[in-house]
Amino acid sequence: MQTTENSLIPVLIIGTLVVVVLITCLFFFVIIYQRKMIKNQTELRALHDERQSELMSAVFETQESERKRLAEDLHDSVGQVLSAIKLNLHRLDKNCISETTQPLLMDTRKLTDECIQEIRNIIHNVLPPVLTDYGLLVALEALSNKVEQTTHIKVKFSKKIADQRFPHDIELALYRIAQELFGNAIKHSDATVIYFTITHDAGMLVMEFKDNGVGFNLGEVKQGFGIKNLESRVQLINGDINIYSKPLSGTLTTIKLKIA
Repeated sequence: MQTTENSLIPVLIIGTLVVVVLITCLFFFVIIYQRKMIKNQTELRALHDERQSELMSAVFETQESERKRLAEDLHDSVGQVLSAIKLNLHRLDKNCISETTQPLLMDTRKLTDECIQEIRNIIHNVLPPVLTDYGLLVALEALSNKVEQTTHIKVKFSKKIADQRFPHDIELALYRIAQELFGNAIKHSDATVIYFTITHDAGMLVMEFKDNGVGFNLGEVKQGFGIKNLESRVQLINGDINIYSKPLSGTLTTIKLKIA
């Protein structure tokens, strides 16, 4: 009986070792499998993000192409037609001797001038020549002045940066972002003052946009198209955006990106 028990001990030991080895192998297999799954998910997410970035880039490029085409069409067709109408009205005005038709011609010329100016404003908004000709800083200052002149909002623009040019895609993206920030403030903030600052220090370009308006609950509008659009534009130029707001405390938007 003792001999039988003694002969079973090695079998039990070997069986226990086999079970331990199997459990250990199974444990390592699970770990390796999980790591492969995590790696695959990371690669898929990166591929998805890359495709999303490519899609967003294509969308914004298409928008800019359409804006350019619209501006050219307005200038070449509508603008020229209005200029011809203005010239004809001027000729009629010179040859008009009727006191009854003179006021009507003057009013029509005035309306034509206003229409031509409005067309120019639209073209400048759609495809601002000041951005192409003079760069981001001058364009942002001109945009700030225009908002102050055409609304009840006081815009305090400051640039703590030497006059310089940046890559075209960065200048265009930041200008469009500024347009959207101004548009949101005009439509929704009820602000009376906007503080708009752009700085460049230690290779970091920082644009801050702050208003004294009614603010909002960021959690309730986080999925709003406007914010998503801003985030997408900032992402395309490899920047970071931070939006801070709460009811009755205004809104502060900060955009940062590295510039060589």
